[in-house]
Amino acid sequence: MLGVLKNTARVLYRCWFYILVTLPIIVFAPFLILFTLSEKTYPQFFWLARNIWASVILYGMGCFPRIRREELLVKGKSYMLIANHTSMLDIMLMLRVSRNPFVFVGKKELVKIPIFGFFYKRVCIMVDREDSRSRSGVYRRAQKRLESGLSICIFPEGGVPEEHVLLDDFKDGAFKMAIAHKIPVVPIVFFDAKKRFPFSIFKGSPGELRVRVYPFIQTKQLVPADTAPLKNHAYELIRNSLLQGPGF
Repeated sequence: MLGVLKNTARVLYRCWFYILVTLPIIVFAPFLILFTLSEKTYPQFFWLARNIWASVILYGMGCFPRIRREELLVKGKSYMLIANHTSMLDIMLMLRVSRNPFVFVGKKELVKIPIFGFFYKRVCIMVDREDSRSRSGVYRRAQKRLESGLSICIFPEGGVPEEHVLLDDFKDGAFKMAIAHKIPVVPIVFFDAKKRFPFSIFKGSPGELRVRVYPFIQTKQLVPADTAPLKNHAYELIRNSLLQGPGF
C-alpha cells in the first residue's frame, strides 16, 4: 500500500511539472511571441525564460539550485556552454546558471512537445543528427548568433543516456564549433537533476540541485585537429567531477 501511495505521489509530482512548464508560457504568451519576432529582441525573451519560466518550474517543483562558480562569465562575451544531460530539468537549470543570453542547440524532436515546441523552434537551433545537411547548417546559424554577441549551449552527449550510464560519449559538434569561433568552453556539471527528476515516471523528489561551473577551457590557440583532445579533456573533467561529487 505504501508503495502505491509513493508511486501515485511521484506521478502527481510529474504532472505538476508539466503544469508548471505550460502555465507561464500561456500567461506570458503575448510577450514571448513579441520577443521572438526578431533576433534583436532575443535577450528580452531570454530574460523572461530565465527569470520567470525557469524559476517558476524549479522553485515550484521544490528544486533549489545551488551553484558554485570557479570562473565568472563576462557580460557581452560569447561562450560554448556544455554540461552532462540527465533530466528535463537541465534546460531550466542551465538558464539559471548563465545570466549571459545563450541559444540552445537541440534535437528537432522537441518541436513536437505541445506549446513548448512552438517557442522552441522559434528561438533554438534545431538539428537532425541523422541528416548531414542539418548538422552543417547548425554551424551557419550558430555563427550568426555568436556574431550578435550570444553564447551557445550544447549537451555534448547528444541526448539523455540510459539511467545507469554516468556520462555518455561526447559528440564532436560543440568542440568543433568552439575552436572554429575561438570561444571558451565552459564545463558545467549537474549533480542532482537525475535524482530529482529522472525520465523514469516512478522516481523523483524535491531537493537541492547542485551545480559546479569549472574554469573555462580556452580555444584561441587551438586548430581543428585539436577537436578530439579538447573533447576528451572536457569529458574527463566532467566524468571525474561526477565520480568525486560536488564537494559542497
